[in-house]
Amino acid sequence: MTEPETLFRGPTVVDGTGSPGYRADVLVAAGRVVAIDPAGGLAGRGRVVEAAGLVLAPGFIDMHSHSDLRLLAEPDHVAKVSQGVTLEVLGQDGLSYAPVDDTTLGLLRAQLAGWNGDPPGFDWNWRDVGCYLGRLDKGIAVNAAYLVPHGTVRMLVMGWADRPATPAELARMREVVAAGLREGAVGLSAGLTYAPGMYADTAELDALCEVVAAHDGYFSPHHRSYGAGALAAYREMVELSLRTGCPLHLAHATMNFPENEGKAGDLLALLDEAAARGADITLDSYPYLAGATYLSALLPSWAAEGGVDATLARLSDVDTRERIRADLEVAGSDGCHGVPVDWTTIEVNGVRLEANRHLVGRSVAESAAAAGVAPFTLFADTLLAERLGTSCLMHVGHEANVRAIMAHPGHTGGSDGLLVGDRPHPRAWGTFPRYLGHYVREQGVLGLEECVAHLTGRAARRLRLTDRGVVRVGSAADLVLFDPTTVGDTATYTEPRQRATGIEHVLVNGVPVLTDGEPTGALPGHSIRRTGARS
Repeated sequence: MTEPETLFRGPTVVDGTGSPGYRADVLVAAGRVVAIDPAGGLAGRGRVVEAAGLVLAPGFIDMHSHSDLRLLAEPDHVAKVSQGVTLEVLGQDGLSYAPVDDTTLGLLRAQLAGWNGDPPGFDWNWRDVGCYLGRLDKGIAVNAAYLVPHGTVRMLVMGWADRPATPAELARMREVVAAGLREGAVGLSAGLTYAPGMYADTAELDALCEVVAAHDGYFSPHHRSYGAGALAAYREMVELSLRTGCPLHLAHATMNFPENEGKAGDLLALLDEAAARGADITLDSYPYLAGATYLSALLPSWAAEGGVDATLARLSDVDTRERIRADLEVAGSDGCHGVPVDWTTIEVNGVRLEANRHLVGRSVAESAAAAGVAPFTLFADTLLAERLGTSCLMHVGHEANVRAIMAHPGHTGGSDGLLVGDRPHPRAWGTFPRYLGHYVREQGVLGLEECVAHLTGRAARRLRLTDRGVVRVGSAADLVLFDPTTVGDTATYTEPRQRATGIEHVLVNGVPVLTDGEPTGALPGHSIRRTGARS
């Protein structure tokens, strides 16, 4: 059945290019924008949306999403639909669920439970990237692109070994990455503070990025540190891009932890210097101060080698446990970005066991004081009881850095949102409206047209999409209609699953997925595959 035409009558069109908004009628048919008339003379044969006083923009592109499982388990995807997102990029931080074999999948399900849950009865009916994308094509609310995850590839080829890859192993990893790109992935991600990706040396990353560049993809690293040595970690990625010719997209590009307060300008100068040398660099960020991950990510790399069972054995051994504590609290664990952990900043926000529910919403320091134990003891005992399946917030950001980074011309929006847990980070529900409400309307950090370009057109260019991220005749009808006077986030750290205000209508491939602020339940989304990839 063909979707009826939709006529948006009289909105201000903010087209995703950064150009000034203008008033026009916009007609959508057969999944495309078929007419734009600034004179306001269009007539529709289907649904008419009276849009005077509202803004019609391209649907927002979430350049850093962790919806890899939730999008399949809950395909109506209200968290993203309700904030105007029409395309997400999955496979982030070097860890996701394709390509895998049975053993690797089992390890990943355990490791990533704090990010994505492990839905009971879920059908894991894929093993390679192409089949995962095919699963998305069976019906989801938004479109989705995928990055081949480096840590997953490393695990598939050489397990959890903390050593350089052999030539044979590296050749195999190159083959696996190339296969994922041929099957439709848009690039390669890495998680260089997460095991096992953190065990890779620069030569390994160079070799894989050469493959990505040859397939016209891009590299999106969670680099080796966002804390101590952050600038050196960014510089490693920049130089890698220049050496290999692989476009670089810096994941959740922040300058966090006390060491980096006021240093956003140093990062941006590094990127501008690299651009002057010919580097192709973009970045994404979220408009919040707290980060989020699984609690066991704080562990030093040596303690995570071998996977969940090996990690739990180390936490159970008295002497090894003391070594872990010293790394975390004194030396600065590489899992905690080289910074000695401040337990007052680490808030548990998701647990598996009902017996641990009282930990949620409290810092490790607070819960430890209430229990009369040392913070590290509570941390380690919780990981043991939960089999590492605990998630946390890290309150380590700086407002001035957040504002400076979002104003950079290479910036795009990414929620980095986790959708599971008792109190997930509010960015999963509020990122894009927060940009438009708080940072555009209330704070004036960005102009409206500029901000929309960051969240749409610039992201589409990084993805090599010529027909999305813009409102023009012939473009895909991924559209959001919002009220610029009321758009904003309502999700909070205590009540995170709250819909945004001011998002009136959302279309994905021309089909309404949000009408008058309410989800329709339609599933018109599908995978967005790299140009030239086979389906």
